[in-house]
Amino acid sequence: MTRLSRTAHFENNLSSIISVFILFILSFKIGTFLKKVGAYKTKGIPVATVFQQLFALVFTHKSLFQALRLDETGKIAKDTFYRFLNSCNINWRRFVHLLAGKIIREKLENLTDTKRVNVFIVDDTLYERKRSLRVELLSHVYDHCRGVFTRGFRLLTLGWSDGNTFIPVDTQPLASEDEKKRLQHARSVDKRTSGYRQRLIAQTKAPLVMLDMLHSAISAGIQAKYVLFDSWFSAPATILKIIAKKLHVITMVKKTEKVHYRYNGENLPVNKIYRRNLKRRGRSRYLLSVEAEILGKDEAVIPVRLVYVRKRGKKKEYLVLLSTDMSLSEEEIIRIYGKRWQIEVFFKVCKSYLRLTKECHSASYDAMVAWNAIVMSRYMMLALDKRLEEDARSFGELFFDICDELPDITFGKSFLLLLDTFLNIAAERYLLADDEIESLLKTFINTLPEPFKKILLRCA
Repeated sequence: MTRLSRTAHFENNLSSIISVFILFILSFKIGTFLKKVGAYKTKGIPVATVFQQLFALVFTHKSLFQALRLDETGKIAKDTFYRFLNSCNINWRRFVHLLAGKIIREKLENLTDTKRVNVFIVDDTLYERKRSLRVELLSHVYDHCRGVFTRGFRLLTLGWSDGNTFIPVDTQPLASEDEKKRLQHARSVDKRTSGYRQRLIAQTKAPLVMLDMLHSAISAGIQAKYVLFDSWFSAPATILKIIAKKLHVITMVKKTEKVHYRYNGENLPVNKIYRRNLKRRGRSRYLLSVEAEILGKDEAVIPVRLVYVRKRGKKKEYLVLLSTDMSLSEEEIIRIYGKRWQIEVFFKVCKSYLRLTKECHSASYDAMVAWNAIVMSRYMMLALDKRLEEDARSFGELFFDICDELPDITFGKSFLLLLDTFLNIAAERYLLADDEIESLLKTFINTLPEPFKKILLRCA
């Protein structure tokens, strides 16, 4: 099986990455966007130059401290960087909106057929600062993977996808809305600044922040038909508010007794609806599909489709998907929801390669938001460059007319990307040779069930 090189691609081809980086900065007029969001100087070194130096750090494998010590930042002094990062006047969320919107409208929409389903994807990930004590709004956050509380934030992210390329559209580090779980309070800043509004949003419940992100993305001209998220945001009240924005929802719902849907005139949880119906026999992709309703305000009724899907590896368990678009078939609902996996790959790439949680050690909340925006910009550049290299229609109008568009990314390819990232980290940490890694990978695949083995071998 062919694997990616353990050495990062941009390390082997540093000159090509630098050319891509310069082209990206110039093509999308990063300096103009910075001025629009309040980042400008009346004299001295241009703000765009400061941004470029910070943007390029990860590709040179140096931290800001190392670059300053080796005098690789030109004439830019340490205080210039810190004033830039700690400024509470820069609206970094709007900067990400503007950049993402320009990339989507000018580059990606031309490569996508109008029949392709574009989606918004919402999810959060742990933004850990476990060695910090004095970071603004630092909170006790529950790590669902390890089952323990740790110090840090929840990084709520909204992304856009056409099924192949994922572009982050908005991001916000969230502190706990419970004041008792916050270890530090926010410092006092001018209420007219963007930094003040950012701190208020950071202390707001995640579903409300998600709605604000969707509103901001739509206002920035970014369009999609569906919003995908997991069961953490699937409360009926949240779904109703998203429908009010003329967007459809496809989500996984919780199997809890506290949430009810109107089914055959009764208010029932999804597990009771499941028990009252006959299941599909054979090897169908889903067990059961029923039409139910969500009751809104003033007795408004929103029809929804509940699709019960087999849980892989556990025959007696099932997952429940909800769609507000009644015109979709069960197979199409499952296929579209599969696009949500792209945001998990995005989080993995940002943490493993773009130093999302390791690059910023500042105690300032403004600096942390600024670093996150820079990391999102790096990912946009790499995602766009990868798409243009793979999609033949980006080479000219002739190919645009005669070539088929790229298919949606599959589960197998996403899994292989995560598996390859794990093997790269294992090889670097334990100094394993290439043949040892290949042997380990083959042993792992051979132990998988036959259906999974065929998918991975076909995608390799």
